[in-house]
Amino acid sequence: MSALEGKAMTRSTINLETATGHQVMAAAGKKILRPGGKTATEEVFKWAAFKPGETVLELAASFGYSAITLAKRYGVRVVGVEKNPESVARARANIQAAGLESQVQVIEGDIFHLEQIPGQFDYVLAEAILTMQSIPGKTKVLQGIHDRLKPGGKFLSHELLANDREEEIHRALAAAIRANSTPLSETKWIAACEAANLHVLHHQTGAMGLLNPARIIQDEGLIDAIKFFWNVLTQPKVRDRLLTMRGVFKQYERELGYIILCAERK
Repeated sequence: MSALEGKAMTRSTINLETATGHQVMAAAGKKILRPGGKTATEEVFKWAAFKPGETVLELAASFGYSAITLAKRYGVRVVGVEKNPESVARARANIQAAGLESQVQVIEGDIFHLEQIPGQFDYVLAEAILTMQSIPGKTKVLQGIHDRLKPGGKFLSHELLANDREEEIHRALAAAIRANSTPLSETKWIAACEAANLHVLHHQTGAMGLLNPARIIQDEGLIDAIKFFWNVLTQPKVRDRLLTMRGVFKQYERELGYIILCAERK
């Protein structure tokens, strides 16, 4: 998924009853799919302090939107990793249309096999990717991230936070989102990074407002927010799934949040 644009997803390509939560939101037209929204992602980018010519490895690059945005805004060179071959093909078409073939590349690959990607990078960007992995999965991906960073390179992350009742929340989210969503507490997210020799330099937490109407307008802009609300109102299957998800978010609103962090390879 893109940090700024999200993953576009058409109704014709997914089964709305079994699709993951982010796919359903994207089918309704939501582009910003991060638990802390666009504001939190922008804070991560401030911490990064990208310089022209630096290199970024983006995990789960989807259609290449955030890779293109990073390249245009900061002059960095981006390699995106995406598992879905159809998404890779679309990303490459988007990169070509943007005229950025010399600056942005999206390759087909698996985040659990980052050792297959040659070279090391100044940054690795992973947003709402680690949340979807089991505890052993998080450990493996974080070790791969460490190995793909240059010494002193920075890991940039934006994930779902569970302040309490982690196992209960995991079960509720898995049922509503149809994915292995496993948020951690602030302490455990930081500990997971440190265990992979990624020293956390900056971090911030806040409330998770992913399906909050005011947050949707803030993230998407008024016109796109209206389109999203209309799609939800007029598409019963989308509406049912999103209401179920929102119900879980509301049930655990005191416990659920987001965490963003910037960590340096030791």
